[in-house]
Amino acid sequence: MTTTIPGGTLTPAEGLTISRMGYGAMQLAGPGVFGPPKDREEALAVLREAVALGVTHIDTSDFYGPTVVNELIKEALHPYPADLRIVTKVGGRRSAEGGWFSSLEPADLKVQVQENLLHLGLDVIDVVNLRMDTQGASTDSLAEPFAALAELREQGLIRHLGLSGVSDAQLSEAQSIAPVVTVQNLYNLANRADDALVDRCAAENIAFAAFFPLGGFSPLQSETLTSVAARLEASPQQVALAWLLRRSATTVLIPGTSSVGHLRQNIAAAELRLPADAVAELDAIGS
Repeated sequence: MTTTIPGGTLTPAEGLTISRMGYGAMQLAGPGVFGPPKDREEALAVLREAVALGVTHIDTSDFYGPTVVNELIKEALHPYPADLRIVTKVGGRRSAEGGWFSSLEPADLKVQVQENLLHLGLDVIDVVNLRMDTQGASTDSLAEPFAALAELREQGLIRHLGLSGVSDAQLSEAQSIAPVVTVQNLYNLANRADDALVDRCAAENIAFAAFFPLGGFSPLQSETLTSVAARLEASPQQVALAWLLRRSATTVLIPGTSSVGHLRQNIAAAELRLPADAVAELDAIGS
């Protein structure tokens, strides 16, 4: 039996091929991405269904929960399918109350990678993104933390390196240290501050993973989007995801959900074809 790959595949580097429609596992944790899921069995079912539907790209992090999401992934999917690629990120920690804070010291980044390996049950991680969370025109140097991850790549603990929440200048700085296969930044139909970076990634065959593709904790609201979706007999969420897949050849999506039903709806968006008039209307939303 051959499983259709939703949205097709992207190969941003030798040895790395991922489905363009991925799955972001963040929402499998409890409220505020903290603590255990409300429905553990449903969380496990979502992960298994994603793989059954052809998803080969799962995005996660050990600070989701913390540790909760990675442990769910391991329980649901280990031993992992040969074509499954797990992308994690480091650079942050959680407080005992669930707060978020950056942790970019090289020594702790190496500990974070080891923790991801342990909780995912892996000997090597396919992709590790360095989370800077300074998206935009940042001049902050990432040389020291990125070099620490590049060292782990040389040691064979990481196959590929990526970035999250970064500027164009930070991407260039990272590339001077080691190859970058993915950039994971906030981008969606209504928030297009990274238009130029999306185009650059396409030109350089770097996967641009749009996080919060449906707006995240503030879901996308647009009369135009709603109107186009009604015309196409699709949901607004499906139209927003289809627009992103069309936006560039190297855009990949990691929509998150804790519901099997919503997961199926999201993945079905990969087959939605947008006519030219709909694209023009949607393009105008962000102008």
